[in-house]
Amino acid sequence: MMAECIRDEYLTPMLLYLVLLGTAHAAHSIYPRIRLSHNELWQLNRTWVFQAHGASLQPQTMVLDEGHERLYVGAKNTLFSLSLDQVNTHHREIQWASTESQIEECLMKGREKPECANYIKVLQQFNHTHLLVCGTGAFNPVCAQVRIGHSRQDRLFALEEDSVTSGRGRCPYNPKSPCTSTLSRGELYIGLYTDYWENDGALCRLNNQTYTRTERDDRQQLSGPKFVGSAVIPDNDDRDDDKVYFFFTEREMDAEGLNKAVYTRVGRVCANDQGGQRMLVNRWSSFLKTRLICSVAGPNGIDTHFDDLEDVFVLKNKDGKNPEIFGLFSTTSAVFKGYAVCVYNMDDIRAAFNGPFAYREKPEHRWTPYEDRVPYPRPGSCASKVNGGGFSSSKEFPDEVLRFVRSHPVMHSPVLPRHRRPVLLQTEPGGRKLTQIAVDRVQAQDGHYHVLYIGTDDSVVLKVITFYNKDTDTMEEVLLEELQLFKVSAPIREMIISPKRQQLYVGSEAGVAQVRLHQCDLYGSECADCCLARDPYCAWDGLTCSRFYPAGVYTKRRFRRQDVRHGNAVQLCNGLQIDGSEERSVYGVENNSTLLECVPRSLQAKVLWFFQTGGEKQEVRDDERVITISHGLLFLHVRSSDAGVYVCQTVEHGYVNTLLRITLHVLRGEWVESTIHRANDEEGEKSAPPCHSSSDAPPDPSLSPRVLVTSSIPGRNSRLWYKEFLKLIGYGDAQRVAEYCEKVWCTDKKRKKTKKRFVSPGGEKRWKERGEENSNRAPRHTLGT
Repeated sequence: MMAECIRDEYLTPMLLYLVLLGTAHAAHSIYPRIRLSHNELWQLNRTWVFQAHGASLQPQTMVLDEGHERLYVGAKNTLFSLSLDQVNTHHREIQWASTESQIEECLMKGREKPECANYIKVLQQFNHTHLLVCGTGAFNPVCAQVRIGHSRQDRLFALEEDSVTSGRGRCPYNPKSPCTSTLSRGELYIGLYTDYWENDGALCRLNNQTYTRTERDDRQQLSGPKFVGSAVIPDNDDRDDDKVYFFFTEREMDAEGLNKAVYTRVGRVCANDQGGQRMLVNRWSSFLKTRLICSVAGPNGIDTHFDDLEDVFVLKNKDGKNPEIFGLFSTTSAVFKGYAVCVYNMDDIRAAFNGPFAYREKPEHRWTPYEDRVPYPRPGSCASKVNGGGFSSSKEFPDEVLRFVRSHPVMHSPVLPRHRRPVLLQTEPGGRKLTQIAVDRVQAQDGHYHVLYIGTDDSVVLKVITFYNKDTDTMEEVLLEELQLFKVSAPIREMIISPKRQQLYVGSEAGVAQVRLHQCDLYGSECADCCLARDPYCAWDGLTCSRFYPAGVYTKRRFRRQDVRHGNAVQLCNGLQIDGSEERSVYGVENNSTLLECVPRSLQAKVLWFFQTGGEKQEVRDDERVITISHGLLFLHVRSSDAGVYVCQTVEHGYVNTLLRITLHVLRGEWVESTIHRANDEEGEKSAPPCHSSSDAPPDPSLSPRVLVTSSIPGRNSRLWYKEFLKLIGYGDAQRVAEYCEKVWCTDKKRKKTKKRFVSPGGEKRWKERGEENSNRAPRHTLGT
């Protein structure tokens, strides 16, 4: 089949655009190995998205209920119950909006109307049959219970009207106010601002009988806190010794008393703390706090600190006593914005709380270790058997102990991260913001790995693995995948991981997305493809790249190859790789631009081009005429001597793979011109003219597009001629080029000017039949690209 060709003036803007794409791509220092768009994830059947009737969802909190197989989402004016199988099917919802009188009262207080909705900020599974739900209620917090039934077969999901009560002290007033909550044995532990003006930040516990909290207006305990996370973590098998940990940031005067520095804190209280009998009544008698440090060592001993805690994830183990704490931090510097992930061991956190107390004479003085006598029982300890069993309740503690803990709530020793450094860093200027973190522990062939899922402010989830190198005392991070979960760009606000289902549930204003944690067959059909992926979920089983299972689990295929730490495909897959490289022919026109397209699946692979003559291959080097870009090999002006076979190879971790062999045919320009004119003479102008006829002045003199007559191959739709040509030269995304050409060459003014001229009588009739709403749209016509 004979294909028509585009002149150099028409192809050059598109190719220059591709060059810019390649340059921008090369500017980033860290690439994901695989980048998947929203459409690609959908086509791969890897993600499902729930959207609330097309409106902004604005989720505030999410709870995973494996027993009922539901995901509960607290949002603006609504509580949703979504299926864990597919979040976009069989959903249920409860409308719980503020009343008209509540909204009117809220507006009278000077609030904006969007603030006067009921934003569900507290959502906890109260017991097996009920949820505890609290919302801002138009700046008048309210709480209620929601009945969910005994099992998933009940299909119950209803707000119990007689359970509605005031939410003051249980839920913030302001929908933008940070809060964190956890529920244990029927008691709600929550960090929040309890008042309308957000002056009183407190850590509280609520049950049917008591309300225990931190001291009011005591800046030693809390100073302008931002609450981030909380968890109940037992120290041992004695339930009376269980502790509740709160993670938050606060502002504190520095040693000079000049600046308010931001510090990340971990606070701790005893779960059974009843307060004091004569002092600290309904106040914590066990509250202590210390600093969480996440920093990078710098020159001259000056560290770069990441002090602002964005999110925290508690990765629990089987017994629940020694979870790993993952913190996502950002800098507070006005010079640059950076992010880091640090991991903390519970042994180090407990050691800090068992260490020396901090002391300073005045707020502007430095903290020093308290070296005088510490009363018994140790301040901050619980009334439990492991602590001697001499006290059945904190109300029996001596007043000396209560006075000490109230005046010395800060520990002197900070908590340092594992390996004394972050496991992940992002310090690129102008980079995306990181907002959320969730972590999965995965068993691979050579041990366990942590897979980090990090949400960003532009609807993207980053899948990362990190590991420590003992020999070099360094951390290595591998960005496995970059997943765009939503069509529109929106910050990710909530993330919950289900190791049981191998699913990640993600909430943003654009909706709630469900994405599978892995898709091994995506990496390729060869052993090397699977090993180079370095994904701990996946291994080569002798036939395909499939889910890795530990020994004794689904091990019918014993041939398993995996190397997460090194990705050494040369050693693991020696002799197993089959040369399945694709062969393709591309036609170029002499003295015109031509692109040999070759895009590897892995963005971390280095691409090399070779020109093959006989049995020898010569590497193609960039010069003023030939440029390597991210899309392939670009000839700015192709010559007849360029014709031949080009080989596209990738190199990744020392493994060389041949992806593509392209035979380039170079056509003489005179022959193409004569062919075009001959075809035009035979067929005539059957299609609509392009945006700019030969008499029209181009919108941009630098482009100077001359018009090709757009009737092309006899018997074919003339609108598609340039798409046929793009396929011929090896560039497959014809729709993208069409959009680009229209944007550059077809201005609105030209469309309106040529509207009637370009539409055939039959086409004009059809245009009028479309109705009034389409009367201002330009008719479709063939582009003269």
